Amino acid sequence: MVNYRVIIEQDKDGILVARVPDLPGCATEGKNREELMTNVKEAIEAYLEALKKEDAPYP
Repeated sequence: MVNYRVIIEQDKDGILVARVPDLPGCATEGKNREELMTNVKEAIEAYLEALKKEDAPYP
């Protein structure tokens, strides 16, 4: 299992936003930290599945 660094910021409306710098375009948001972490795990899994379908290398 590979670990990816996640950057978390809060937008002006109080929504938490997470992005994964090693996976360009991989970002998600959540109302609280628990929701955000669930969403970011799903976003990473979906990103990696898309790479696999395209037979592209994993970063």
